[in-house]
Amino acid sequence: MNLSTGRARGSATPVIRSVWSPTPRSLRGWALAAVAVNVLITVTGAAVRVTGSGLGCPTWPQCTPDSFVPAVHDEISPVNMAIEFGNRLLTFLVLVVGVACLLAAMRLLPRRRDLVRLAWLQPIGVAVQGLWGGLVVHSALNPVTVSMHFLFSVGMTAAAYALYARSGEGDAPVRLLVHRHIRALGAALIGAVAVLLVAGVVVTGTGPHSGDEMASRFSFDIETVARIHADVAYVVVGLTFALVFALYVTDAPERARRAALVLLGVELAQGVVGYVQYFLGVPAALVNLHVLGSTLVWVCTLRAAFALRTRDPREIPAEPTDPAEARDPVRA
Repeated sequence: MNLSTGRARGSATPVIRSVWSPTPRSLRGWALAAVAVNVLITVTGAAVRVTGSGLGCPTWPQCTPDSFVPAVHDEISPVNMAIEFGNRLLTFLVLVVGVACLLAAMRLLPRRRDLVRLAWLQPIGVAVQGLWGGLVVHSALNPVTVSMHFLFSVGMTAAAYALYARSGEGDAPVRLLVHRHIRALGAALIGAVAVLLVAGVVVTGTGPHSGDEMASRFSFDIETVARIHADVAYVVVGLTFALVFALYVTDAPERARRAALVLLGVELAQGVVGYVQYFLGVPAALVNLHVLGSTLVWVCTLRAAFALRTRDPREIPAEPTDPAEARDPVRA
């Protein structure tokens, strides 16, 4: 065995161990990687759309009618084909990380069924996304199918973040770190951000960046849906400000206050990007930045909500030391 081969094996060993002999910390690392790759493929999917590469690979699962990889096609730009195919390849990265999460959750000792269930959502989600991607292509980028493609990624990101948060906790019942009304405010904030994301995909499906000249658009008035989207954003920012205020006046844990404050900052930055892109005529680069911002708002919202509660390790009943207690369960 030469030196380079030995180094490669040595560097791969900790990665393999983190999956095959996992600890809660290594599982948490894989879950964070799942959050990252789901955000990445969401943003690159938006890049496919704003560059007009949505049908760069005009068939599915093949890229062209006679090839699984990009091939010369008279009617398609090689650049558009490469962009679309590159996004498809990222699916395998998401799958690899998702399978790693599942294996680590299943081999973690003691095994926790809640973590295994959450981990299963990653490979299942990739399979659903892959099949749905075929529907997107065969529907010629119908805005309904494209919108659902984005929302599926949002759901997978939420599942990955839940796995990340839960793998750092115990498996006892939920213990609130704040007043229950503040916890309810956090739940309302998650719902409002979800509505904001749905409103955002409606604006996207109505706007100019369809992904291809053949793609259809929603028939809504763009000014109306953009205003609705902005109104929901105001509600989200208002709820976030209320959460920040409530956490500070009640002297909530520092982690919760910091998470809410970061969320507010990300939302304000996202609002600036949204207004700038609107007044500049929706340039492609800012649209992609806005999509990145939307995923960061979603992740930061989940982070703020999970910071409002925790779970302690489940207590294992001590074994009786008195032989009489061991024989008499009523007395024990």
